[in-house]
Amino acid sequence: MAFQIEQVDWQSASQRLIELREQVFVLEWQLPREAEFDEDDKSALHIIISDGDKKAIATARLKPTGEIGRVAIRIGYRNLSVYKQLFGALVTLAYSLNITTLTMNCDLTSVSHHESLGFTCSGPAFMEAGIARQPMSCPLSSFRLPDADHLH
Repeated sequence: MAFQIEQVDWQSASQRLIELREQVFVLEWQLPREAEFDEDDKSALHIIISDGDKKAIATARLKPTGEIGRVAIRIGYRNLSVYKQLFGALVTLAYSLNITTLTMNCDLTSVSHHESLGFTCSGPAFMEAGIARQPMSCPLSSFRLPDADHLH
């Protein structure tokens, strides 16, 4: 299936971003809505992947600091192809912004997966909205997209 990848800002695409992130984080994962949306959305750039019907199926944001966050992929689209397209777009965007290091806070259960992409732990684990999280970082030049054996 062919997907459309867009780089958007909060002002132009907030409704699409809100709908997708509410579906994944608030309805599916039962996270509190107030923990999902913050002031960083306004200054971040966002990637949206849409299906052939123009329905947003995946998103993530990249803050000016190089932090990747709010990665949301709809059920039924959580596969290697969508993941590679989403992270490929984030890496391309980071290069265009002259960002040299990517950072993220991942679930503790996905630390080894993110290590396979080039990330290393960069601080102590912490709790966020009831989920144990691990700060990680990766020099942009060391990031590598996963192969089928590394996707969980």
